Amino acid sequence: MSDIPIDAPELEDTAAERFSQARTAQSLALLEDYTEMIDDLIRELGEARITDIARQMGVTHPTATKAVARLKREGLASARPYRGVFLTEAGIAMAERVRLRHRVVVDLLCAVGVPPEAAEIDAEGIEHHVSDVTLQAFEAWLSQKAG
Repeated sequence: MSDIPIDAPELEDTAAERFSQARTAQSLALLEDYTEMIDDLIRELGEARITDIARQMGVTHPTATKAVARLKREGLASARPYRGVFLTEAGIAMAERVRLRHRVVVDLLCAVGVPPEAAEIDAEGIEHHVSDVTLQAFEAWLSQKAG
Protein backbone atom coordinates (compact mmCIF):
# COMPACT_ATOMS: atom_id res chain seq x y z
CA MET A 1 0.00 0.00 0.00
CA SER A 2 1.23 3.50 -0.80
CA ASP A 3 2.08 5.98 1.95
CA ILE A 4 0.60 8.78 -0.15
CA PRO A 5 -2.93 9.60 1.03
CA ILE A 6 -5.52 9.63 -1.74
CA ASP A 7 -8.34 12.13 -1.49
CA ALA A 8 -11.19 10.03 -2.92
CA PRO A 9 -13.73 12.90 -3.24
CA GLU A 10 -11.18 14.90 -5.26
CA LEU A 11 -10.59 11.95 -7.60
CA GLU A 12 -14.34 11.46 -7.99
CA ASP A 13 -14.80 15.14 -8.82
CA THR A 14 -12.07 14.93 -11.47
CA ALA A 15 -13.57 11.78 -13.01
CA ALA A 16 -17.06 13.28 -12.96
CA GLU A 17 -15.77 16.40 -14.69
CA ARG A 18 -14.02 14.34 -17.40
CA PHE A 19 -17.15 12.26 -18.03
CA SER A 20 -19.29 15.39 -18.12
CA GLN A 21 -16.95 16.97 -20.66
CA ALA A 22 -17.06 13.79 -22.77
CA ARG A 23 -20.89 13.79 -22.77
CA THR A 24 -20.94 17.47 -23.73
CA ALA A 25 -18.46 16.83 -26.53
CA GLN A 26 -20.55 13.92 -27.82
CA SER A 27 -23.69 16.05 -27.79
CA LEU A 28 -21.88 18.85 -29.63
CA ALA A 29 -20.47 16.36 -32.16
CA LEU A 30 -24.01 15.45 -33.20
CA LEU A 31 -24.88 19.11 -33.80
CA GLU A 32 -21.66 19.55 -35.75
CA ASP A 33 -22.36 16.52 -37.95
CA TYR A 34 -25.85 17.75 -38.74
CA THR A 35 -24.76 21.33 -39.54
CA GLU A 36 -22.02 20.02 -41.83
CA MET A 37 -24.44 17.66 -43.60
CA ILE A 38 -27.09 20.35 -44.01
CA ASP A 39 -24.49 22.73 -45.41
CA ASP A 40 -23.31 20.05 -47.85
CA LEU A 41 -26.89 19.39 -49.01
CA ILE A 42 -27.59 23.10 -49.47
CA ARG A 43 -24.40 23.50 -51.51
CA GLU A 44 -25.27 20.46 -53.63
CA LEU A 45 -29.07 20.71 -53.95
CA GLY A 46 -29.91 24.29 -52.94
CA GLU A 47 -31.83 23.08 -49.88
CA ALA A 48 -31.78 20.37 -47.23
CA ARG A 49 -35.02 18.45 -46.78
CA ILE A 50 -35.58 16.26 -43.72
CA THR A 51 -35.79 13.21 -46.00
CA ASP A 52 -32.39 14.01 -47.53
CA ILE A 53 -30.86 14.71 -44.10
CA ALA A 54 -32.16 11.40 -42.72
CA ARG A 55 -30.86 9.46 -45.72
CA GLN A 56 -27.40 11.07 -45.63
CA MET A 57 -27.07 10.64 -41.86
CA GLY A 58 -28.37 7.06 -41.95
CA VAL A 59 -31.16 7.75 -39.47
CA THR A 60 -34.94 7.60 -39.51
CA HIS A 61 -37.11 10.56 -40.50
CA PRO A 62 -38.25 11.12 -36.87
CA THR A 63 -34.64 11.09 -35.65
CA ALA A 64 -33.65 13.70 -38.24
CA THR A 65 -36.71 15.77 -37.32
CA LYS A 66 -35.68 15.74 -33.63
CA ALA A 67 -32.12 16.71 -34.52
CA VAL A 68 -33.33 19.61 -36.66
CA ALA A 69 -35.61 20.75 -33.83
CA ARG A 70 -32.56 20.83 -31.57
CA LEU A 71 -30.57 22.79 -34.18
CA LYS A 72 -33.41 25.30 -34.30
CA ARG A 73 -33.51 25.58 -30.47
CA GLU A 74 -29.75 26.16 -30.46
CA GLY A 75 -30.08 28.93 -33.06
CA LEU A 76 -28.15 26.98 -35.71
CA ALA A 77 -30.94 26.34 -38.22
CA SER A 78 -34.34 27.44 -39.39
CA ALA A 79 -36.97 25.49 -41.26
CA ARG A 80 -39.78 26.60 -43.50
CA PRO A 81 -42.80 24.42 -44.22
CA TYR A 82 -42.40 22.66 -47.57
CA ARG A 83 -39.05 24.40 -48.14
CA GLY A 84 -36.54 22.46 -46.09
CA VAL A 85 -33.92 23.33 -43.50
CA PHE A 86 -31.52 26.25 -43.69
CA LEU A 87 -28.57 27.15 -41.50
CA THR A 88 -28.32 30.42 -39.63
CA GLU A 89 -25.05 32.36 -39.69
CA ALA A 90 -24.04 30.51 -36.51
CA GLY A 91 -24.88 27.18 -38.16
CA ILE A 92 -22.86 28.03 -41.25
CA ALA A 93 -19.91 29.07 -39.05
CA MET A 94 -20.12 25.78 -37.16
CA ALA A 95 -20.18 23.78 -40.40
CA GLU A 96 -17.12 25.64 -41.66
CA ARG A 97 -15.20 25.05 -38.40
CA VAL A 98 -16.00 21.35 -38.54
CA ARG A 99 -14.99 21.12 -42.19
CA LEU A 100 -11.66 22.85 -41.46
CA ARG A 101 -10.94 20.62 -38.44
CA HIS A 102 -11.79 17.56 -40.51
CA ARG A 103 -9.39 18.61 -43.24
CA VAL A 104 -6.52 19.27 -40.80
CA VAL A 105 -7.03 15.91 -39.07
CA VAL A 106 -7.18 14.06 -42.41
CA ASP A 107 -4.05 15.84 -43.62
CA LEU A 108 -2.19 14.97 -40.42
CA LEU A 109 -3.25 11.33 -40.51
CA CYS A 110 -2.18 11.04 -44.15
CA ALA A 111 1.13 12.76 -43.37
CA VAL A 112 1.95 10.09 -40.78
CA GLY A 113 1.15 7.28 -43.20
CA VAL A 114 -2.53 6.50 -42.70
CA PRO A 115 -4.18 5.56 -46.03
CA PRO A 116 -6.55 8.33 -47.26
CA GLU A 117 -9.69 6.19 -46.98
CA ALA A 118 -8.91 5.26 -43.36
CA ALA A 119 -7.92 8.86 -42.58
CA GLU A 120 -11.32 10.13 -43.76
CA ILE A 121 -13.16 7.59 -41.61
CA ASP A 122 -10.98 8.13 -38.53
CA ALA A 123 -11.17 11.91 -38.84
CA GLU A 124 -14.96 11.72 -38.43
CA GLY A 125 -14.49 10.78 -34.80
CA ILE A 126 -11.30 12.66 -34.00
CA GLU A 127 -12.42 16.01 -35.44
CA HIS A 128 -15.07 16.46 -32.76
CA HIS A 129 -12.79 15.77 -29.83
CA VAL A 130 -9.54 17.49 -30.75
CA SER A 131 -8.90 20.67 -28.76
CA ASP A 132 -8.01 23.97 -30.40
CA VAL A 133 -4.52 23.72 -28.88
CA THR A 134 -3.99 20.27 -30.40
CA LEU A 135 -5.42 21.37 -33.73
CA GLN A 136 -2.99 24.32 -33.80
CA ALA A 137 -0.13 21.92 -33.08
CA PHE A 138 -1.30 19.70 -35.96
CA GLU A 139 -1.39 22.73 -38.28
CA ALA A 140 2.06 23.88 -37.17
CA TRP A 141 3.52 20.41 -37.70
CA LEU A 142 1.94 20.16 -41.14
CA SER A 143 3.27 23.63 -42.06
CA GLN A 144 6.80 22.66 -40.94
CA LYS A 145 6.61 19.44 -42.92
CA ALA A 146 5.44 21.28 -46.04
CA GLY A 147 8.03 24.03 -45.68
